[in-house]
Amino acid sequence: MSIEIVRASDLGEVYRKRISEIFVDGFGHELTFFTQDKQRLAQALEHMFNLNVFYCALVEGEMAGITACTDSFEQSVTLDKRKIMKHLGLFKGMIAYKFLKPEFEKQPVLTGSKLASVEFVATASAYRKKGIATALLQYVQKLSPYQQYILEVANVNLRAIQLYQQLGFKEFKRIKPKHSKKSGIDYLIYMKYDSK
Repeated sequence: MSIEIVRASDLGEVYRKRISEIFVDGFGHELTFFTQDKQRLAQALEHMFNLNVFYCALVEGEMAGITACTDSFEQSVTLDKRKIMKHLGLFKGMIAYKFLKPEFEKQPVLTGSKLASVEFVATASAYRKKGIATALLQYVQKLSPYQQYILEVANVNLRAIQLYQQLGFKEFKRIKPKHSKKSGIDYLIYMKYDSK
């Protein structure tokens, strides 16, 4: 199986919908309070992705996975309250915006010109366990001019933690999230990879 990694902005706006679908496929289980309808959730979030910092894994032309890699100066996602409310309704849309904006748009734990934040690693369910996430991460690890890469992962995501460790990421910090009882996440693990 051949995996091609392409910057989302090179693919163009027509792929924005698919990026959102893969995002919801990977993270939608954490967002079911807002809607159980994955397609509706994908439509509500489709606008938020900064295509300049997202990378897509393609298998025979089909998008199989996504991730973002950015410095602390450019956001990977930006939420628009009106667009979220359009798809989720006034009440759920307002709650979603209030809850997701600080979570999705927060600054990385570490910042610096040689430091990249790797965010939103997700693989479409049909392509899981086929090396998609590995290919994406290895690709962004080779991006210049970054010397260090950090990422955040929930302690309950054991498969992802194991993958990150295999790729050379090491834990450097743990933080208890605000809504840990509701989310089922005891703490967020921050991991760092040094390319030099």
